Amino acid sequence: MGAMGRPPLGRRLAAFGTTIFAEMSALAVRTGAINLGQGFPDTDGPEEVREAAVRALRDGRGNQYPPGPGVPELRTAVTEHQRRWYGLDVDPDTEVLITAGATEAIAASLLALVEPGDEVIALEPYYDSYAACVAMAGGVRVPVTLRPDGDIFRLDLDELRAAVTDRTRLILLNTPHNPTGTVLTHDELAAVAELAVERDLLVVTDEVYEHLVFGTAHTPLVSFPGMRERTVTISSAGKTFSFTGWKVGWVTAAPELVTAVRSAKQYLTYVSAGPFQYAVAEALRLPDAYFDGIREDLRAKRDLLADGLTDAGFQVFRPSGTYFITTDIRPLGETDGFAFCRSLPERCGVVAVPNAVFYDRQDQGSPFVRFAFCKRESVLTEAVGRLKGLAAG
Repeated sequence: MGAMGRPPLGRRLAAFGTTIFAEMSALAVRTGAINLGQGFPDTDGPEEVREAAVRALRDGRGNQYPPGPGVPELRTAVTEHQRRWYGLDVDPDTEVLITAGATEAIAASLLALVEPGDEVIALEPYYDSYAACVAMAGGVRVPVTLRPDGDIFRLDLDELRAAVTDRTRLILLNTPHNPTGTVLTHDELAAVAELAVERDLLVVTDEVYEHLVFGTAHTPLVSFPGMRERTVTISSAGKTFSFTGWKVGWVTAAPELVTAVRSAKQYLTYVSAGPFQYAVAEALRLPDAYFDGIREDLRAKRDLLADGLTDAGFQVFRPSGTYFITTDIRPLGETDGFAFCRSLPERCGVVAVPNAVFYDRQDQGSPFVRFAFCKRESVLTEAVGRLKGLAAG
């Protein structure tokens, strides 16, 4: 116990201990297993982007505090990106904020926009930082659960509508969706937009996997009628360019929303990643061939791992986006994802993550397990070979 008999960790964060990613990564190291748990690539991104960071360091660009909203070159590149891919016009001076990755962007947005007691609707299962950020803001999490429908997970729009109350402040939307790989359709997004306008809700959208989509298209929610003034759009460089350690993200939104988010962000990190901001500005201007290439590379890796998991006896939900595959372990005679993932390294030398950690109601996610395919092809081939033992066993 801490001073006055209280535990050191405050009540808001008492439920958030060591993340499952830390536990499973430590298990991978201890057992020598192939780590398909945590979502980071095992090779760096484009050499010209890495060299752009080196050049910025050597030229003294960003080695001291960059401007609070982000360096002008990157803010301009973000606006060009939004216009190039989605036809959206964004003002680089008033409608863009550079953050320490998408994680800080989400935290700053929720801290800025949510008052204690406000309800925040999030699509469950959700990335674990969402729950912690809502808690830090004093908000109340209201999960709307994506459920299996054939070979994909689907959002129930009636359930979403029913979740909105007079206390709902915002919807936290993630598409392409981690961990299920679902990409919300145009009609689903249109329904979300109509609901937000009708009930006067803000929407924070996490779009970090916007370029990692397979045979489908990502459409930003902000492009729908009535959403410009109520949507905070978040993305980052880590997933698109395979430099996850650089932690360069961005917020685009109407000026009053960006001002609000910046008010919180400036007291979190103030600024970050100075030289890397210049490099990411160059990355965002890479030709279409780069974006096509990373998509096709990941599509092949998705299919390699998905086929291997199917052969090993899992039910596989082949993702439309992201670099994760969710599986159902019940065909293997298993029901407890935690126990399965903790035993998997010893059984066949592979590490995965139990999806239950992404649910408020963990029983909803108990039979689901997530694998990452953002690894070298040789690593995935080796993992598939090891997983064959499950079917034999």
